Amino acid sequence: MARPPVLPGPRPDWLKIRVPAPEVVAEVEGLIRDKNLVTVCEEARCPNLHECWGIHRTATFMLMGDVCTRHCGFCNVGKGRPGDLDPQEPQRVAEAVAQLGLKFAVVTSVNRDDLEDGGSAHVAAAIRWIRSLSPGSGVEVLIPDFQGSEAALLTVLEAGPDVLNHNVETVPHLYRRVRPDADYGQSLEVLHRSAQWRDRHAPGMRVKSGIMVGLGELPEQVLELMADWRRSGVDIATIGQYLPPSAVHLPLQRYVEPAEFDMYARRGLEMGFQRVESAPLVRSSYHAGAGFGD
Repeated sequence: MARPPVLPGPRPDWLKIRVPAPEVVAEVEGLIRDKNLVTVCEEARCPNLHECWGIHRTATFMLMGDVCTRHCGFCNVGKGRPGDLDPQEPQRVAEAVAQLGLKFAVVTSVNRDDLEDGGSAHVAAAIRWIRSLSPGSGVEVLIPDFQGSEAALLTVLEAGPDVLNHNVETVPHLYRRVRPDADYGQSLEVLHRSAQWRDRHAPGMRVKSGIMVGLGELPEQVLELMADWRRSGVDIATIGQYLPPSAVHLPLQRYVEPAEFDMYARRGLEMGFQRVESAPLVRSSYHAGAGFGD
C-alpha cells in the first residue's frame, strides 16, 4: 500500500477547497466521456476542477493521449511509450467546446518527443477546428517545448491562438530534479520566439508562462525568473502552490504563505506584466479567459 506523501504539516485553511455545483460537474464529465477526450484537470488532479467544471463550465483539454514521453517529477500524467495519434481528436475537442458553449477554450497536450513535429500539427488542427465550430470563442494553447523546433512552434503560432502558453514550471537550479528531460534556456527561447512572432504578426496575441512554488526555490529566485520572463516578452504569469499528486512524486518542501503570493503579483505588475495570477490554488489555466472579449 502506498504511503501518503510527507508534507510540512497539515494543509492550511487557504488550501482547502469547496466543491460547488456537483450536477454541473457531472454534466461536463459526461460530455468529456461521450467525446472520448482527456482533460488535464483530471490527469493532473487539479484542485480547481470542481470550480472550473461546476461554476465556469470550462475544462482544459489534453491532446495526443494520456501518456507522456517526459519524466517530470511533479506530474501525474502517465509516462512511457504513447500510442498513435487519433486524427479525429481535434474535431471532437472542438465539438465539446461548442456543446459547452465555452467563451474561452484551453487546449494542452502531453509531450510527444516520438513524433517528428512533436505533435504541433495536431495542436494547430485543434485551434482551427475550434475557430470553425465556435468562431466567437477565445483559444489558449499550453504547448511543450517541441525540443526547440522553431518550425513546430511556427505551425502552432500560424494557427492563430489568442494565448500561447509554455510553462517553465520551476526555477533554473531545480530543473535537474523537477524537469530532468527539459532545459530552462530552451523554454525561455520558446517564449522569446513566440513574443517576437506576436510583435511581427499578431499584436493581440498574449504570451504566457507559469511555475509552481514550494519545491525548494527561494523568493529571490522566483523574482529572477520573473525578470527572465519579462526579458523574453511574457505578458501573463501564473504562480501557484505545488501539491504532490502522490507519495511517489516530488515531496513538498513548504507551504507558501498568501502574503508571498501577493508579493509576486505586486512585483510582477511593477515589472510590466499585463496580468499576474499568483495565489495558492492558481494553476496554469486557472481563470485563463479573464479579460477575453472585454
